[in-house]
Amino acid sequence: MSNEKIFDSSFGFNQLSEMWDKQLNGLLYNLTDNKEFVRTASSGLNTYSFYLERLRKSQEQIATLMNIPTKKDVANAAKLSIQTEEKIDILEEQIWKLQDSVSSISKENVGMFEEILNIVMQMKNEFQKMSQEMAKAKKMNDDLQELRKEIERGLIEIEREKQKKEPGKKQDKDLVLTGIKKIK
Repeated sequence: MSNEKIFDSSFGFNQLSEMWDKQLNGLLYNLTDNKEFVRTASSGLNTYSFYLERLRKSQEQIATLMNIPTKKDVANAAKLSIQTEEKIDILEEQIWKLQDSVSSISKENVGMFEEILNIVMQMKNEFQKMSQEMAKAKKMNDDLQELRKEIERGLIEIEREKQKKEPGKKQDKDLVLTGIKKIK
């Protein structure tokens, strides 16, 4: 390799732009350091801002008449959209919390319903046992009533037989009770 240097076009351009930048900055500094320039620039800025405000108001009036959205309308719509998204996110979180609580409540309810079902089944079994016992008790009561009737019939027959065997005694008793004495 030789001592030949490769030509770099960007190096020269960089040097030229730095030189122009320094000269323009110096010129602008000298111009703005003058009080008269500052007053002139201030009045020009005031005039510019006045006309810019009038132009903005005119644009809004024309946009309102033509039913065209302005920058403000678009900015308000974007702000409302962002607020709506935030509210939707909050509602989404609340819905998730509700779903979690509903699922836990429904699990608790399932457990409670299972307990109630077990209790009802026990009550049903107890009721069936009680109804069987009641049927047995009724049958026993009916049997006892029949026995009582049979016993009463047996006692009545025994009384009749006694009366047949001892008819005089009973008649005497009957007569004594009525106050009439039987003479024999």
